[in-house]
Amino acid sequence: MNHWLTAPILLPLLGGILQIFMSFAPLGLRRTLALATTTLILVVAIGLVMLADDGSYRIYAFGNWAPPFGIVLVLDRLSALMVFITALLAFFCHIYSTRGTDAMGRHFHALFLFQLMGLNIAFLTGDLFNLFVAFEVLLIASYGLLMHGGGSVRSVPGLHYVVLNLIGSSLFLIGVGMLYSVTGTLNMADLALAVREVTPEDLPLVKAAGMILLVMFGLKAAILPLCFWLPQAYAAATAPVAALFAVMTKVGVYAILRVYTLIFGSEGGPVADLGMDWLFPLSLLTLAMGVIGAVGADGLRKLVAWQVIISVGTLLAAFSLSTAPATSAALFYLIHTTWITAGLFLVADLIARQRGTAEDRIVTAPRMRSRTLLSILFLLGTTAAAGLPPLSGFFAKVLILESVETGTAMAWVWGVIIVGSFLTVVAYSRAGSIVFWRNVEGHVKDPGRLTLPVTVSTAALIGMSVAIVALAGPISEYTDKTAQQLHTPSMYIEILQTPMVGEEVSQ
Repeated sequence: MNHWLTAPILLPLLGGILQIFMSFAPLGLRRTLALATTTLILVVAIGLVMLADDGSYRIYAFGNWAPPFGIVLVLDRLSALMVFITALLAFFCHIYSTRGTDAMGRHFHALFLFQLMGLNIAFLTGDLFNLFVAFEVLLIASYGLLMHGGGSVRSVPGLHYVVLNLIGSSLFLIGVGMLYSVTGTLNMADLALAVREVTPEDLPLVKAAGMILLVMFGLKAAILPLCFWLPQAYAAATAPVAALFAVMTKVGVYAILRVYTLIFGSEGGPVADLGMDWLFPLSLLTLAMGVIGAVGADGLRKLVAWQVIISVGTLLAAFSLSTAPATSAALFYLIHTTWITAGLFLVADLIARQRGTAEDRIVTAPRMRSRTLLSILFLLGTTAAAGLPPLSGFFAKVLILESVETGTAMAWVWGVIIVGSFLTVVAYSRAGSIVFWRNVEGHVKDPGRLTLPVTVSTAALIGMSVAIVALAGPISEYTDKTAQQLHTPSMYIEILQTPMVGEEVSQ
């Protein structure tokens, strides 16, 4: 067993509890401790990526109970990658929040850290029920973060978010209960074996459970038609929260990738490739819906929120092809789109703060104080998001297009992605030309100045579009090996044979 697997969960848990007890302490002290906790999580996440890079599976069994009877955490390349993506994103979002977002409520840092804990549990758990628990933990924290700062502007979309996710949680419990009633286990590795031996009488129940879980994960990922809550909710959230939420939809994407390669994957016997024939067209429709929303967006935050939906459609279209090259390309795209979309939320906030009452609306307004720097950040971020060369989005989309095998699927994927990218360029060009070039006479009474923390954190996330290109070789090598690992479920199932501590001693 490897105890380091618990660190990404225990660090934010202890940090969050400490923040609750210190809620009346000076803001500077709470801020310092919270940032120190986020930094430690990032250091641990880097260590886990290095640990997982050898291709081995590592587990941590709580109470030394062997799987499938106990609760286990499982570290492989995918879980390590997701923990690292989240940790790096959270580090910069947390820095950005020190501009004043964290001063709007005493429990901001506690909620932020509890959200990280829920995300890390979701990525590391090897059990479907604990995946449900992780969803609840991160969702409870996200409810608070979404409505942080108060006001009806955030309360109404926040209420929609709460209601939809409660429905999703109910579906999750129903699906998990149906699976357990047939197989008697919720350990993912054990389930992968159990569904292969399901009797013909129980097969419809297992298939129904699998489809219910797919709908629920689709709700979390914001796939069409379960995506319309997202633009309003994300646009209403504070900037660092919206930026952190860039990874929230990826939790649903991760769950689909994990469950539908391991349990319902190509080696799933009678339930092999369950739901993939539905997922592919829905993914392309989601991508198309995101593009339509982006073209019609009337504000920068909503424009970026629709970009989140575009990225979900692109990711799931590639994953639904169920091939290792497509999965590898999608993982490369996932790294790019999570960080760049988050950076664009921060850029939109910086722009809004310098435009007075016009805020982030795509209308003419007085010239901004820091127009040059903001326009460069906006140009880099939107160029990468739209998939134009030479930034990371271009290479990510090229990898996805190259991974599609010749046939009908190729025509659909190429057509939707290329046309969608073109229209996304149009949407960003329209927004940029109005916001930066079409200025009116006048001045903003109190234009927000760019401070060092917000400038560095925003530039760092946008700068990832260059860093990913510079490190494209090692990143591609990692995603290739991750995809191979995912499409070889027998390797994951071997964790059932992992000896516990006493057994190791006896050997």
